[in-house]
Amino acid sequence: MSTDGDWFAVSRAGFESLVGFLDGAEAAGLEHAHLEEEVATRGRKLLRQLTQDHLDVRAHREQRLAEVADADAVSRPHVETGHARALTTVFGEVTVTRLAYRARGLANLHPADAQLNLPVEKHSHGLRRLAAVEAARGSFDDAAAAIGRGTGVGLGKRQTEQLAAAAAADFAAFYDQRRPTPENPSDTDDPGKASDTDDTHAEDPVLVLSYDGKGVVMRPDALRPATAKAAESATTKLKTRLSKGEKPHRKRLATVGAVYHAAPAPRTPADILTRSDDPSHPKPRPPAATNKWLTASVTDDAATVIATVFDEAERRDPAHQRNWVVLVDGNKHQIDRTHAEAHTRGITDITIIVDFVHVLEYLWKAAWCFHPEADPAAEDWVRDKATAVLNGNASQVATGIRRLATRRGLTASQRASADDAARYLTAKAPYLDYPTALQAGWPIATGVIEGACRHLVKDRMDLTGARWGLDGAEAILKLRALHSNGDFEQYWRYHLERERHRHHEIRYLNAAIPRAA
Repeated sequence: MSTDGDWFAVSRAGFESLVGFLDGAEAAGLEHAHLEEEVATRGRKLLRQLTQDHLDVRAHREQRLAEVADADAVSRPHVETGHARALTTVFGEVTVTRLAYRARGLANLHPADAQLNLPVEKHSHGLRRLAAVEAARGSFDDAAAAIGRGTGVGLGKRQTEQLAAAAAADFAAFYDQRRPTPENPSDTDDPGKASDTDDTHAEDPVLVLSYDGKGVVMRPDALRPATAKAAESATTKLKTRLSKGEKPHRKRLATVGAVYHAAPAPRTPADILTRSDDPSHPKPRPPAATNKWLTASVTDDAATVIATVFDEAERRDPAHQRNWVVLVDGNKHQIDRTHAEAHTRGITDITIIVDFVHVLEYLWKAAWCFHPEADPAAEDWVRDKATAVLNGNASQVATGIRRLATRRGLTASQRASADDAARYLTAKAPYLDYPTALQAGWPIATGVIEGACRHLVKDRMDLTGARWGLDGAEAILKLRALHSNGDFEQYWRYHLERERHRHHEIRYLNAAIPRAA
């Protein structure tokens, strides 16, 4: 076209065509469902054409720059017009035409690509965003189908997985650079200042850290070396199914971490063990989790995820003025890593609490060593032992269970669960200080992290027949965590800034994208 005014002529014609259709007899005879479908199809075509016309205008108006130099200060003295590349947008495929700045033996530079912040791959950031949203909800096949329905753009399963992985690339960097949030009492704009006073108030929310693991079924090439070796050497008794005790060796552990606030809610052992439907003793509410933050990884080991959880806790309370409580299920490695992180960071006032629900499970298993199945007396026995544990007498309960098994003359197999419970209570006794926790109003159960494992891992990644590659699994964990944390919109803006920097700005001298004067 010879003048700027003609550049959108095709789009105007398309718009008039759409208006003519809606004003005509054909549209008047359609039911609303068919009408919606037709308008959506024609509308996408019009939007694609508008986008193409705009890009053509930009190409026509692009001014030749006096000098373009790469990051090594090497100039590109030669300029060629008409260099085009395809871009698949949410409206369809368009062509981006721009000037190329060249030098013999060197890669071309396209300042217009940087100004548009074009992705390296063919698919636009808009499609990447849709892949990030839809893939976090359901399978990659379902995500591709949803994108196709919404945009008319056909994506394959592998393309959708790659776009989701690219979308999650800046998860760690995003949280590393995040500043304290003002709604938290100890968070301020000054990372070195935790609050206006050096006093810790009992009514201040406790800072809770928690972590757990959940297995994800992986493709053979995505298993950890030890698991892959075990899978190769495993022999099974039956050809068509696993026997009791046999493992398929096909899972890789995803570690989930959480940090949240919990307002103190003092309780008593009776409050904990009272049935929720008992009208004579209304059950008080446990400490409610607020300002929850989640992270998860199937590529990083547990030690790395736990360190990340501590990073978030220190972001919230850099001066360590809050009460820090770590809730775990009794896993020794998690406890060891908690001690190691606290020591490395100089955190001396930290309380580790083993989940009381796990204690109850051990007590119930022990109960069946002494009572027939479904015996109502077992419930009273468990209540009695659980009350003693909540009162701080875990070691005495362990001793009593062993003595009872000995007095009953139980064989080794008959008393196995009782001995397991006694060993558990003895080993975890330093972390069963429930009297202090209940009096202070702290949580004593790992429901938050267990719920996070279900939400981040099981609900999405435990689909029937699903086997995961490493990149796809990691991307989904990161994206679901972002959505759960309510950070996706803020993250996406940060992600686009990072895309501009790593794919465009670093290619130019002083990371400055050349622009016309």
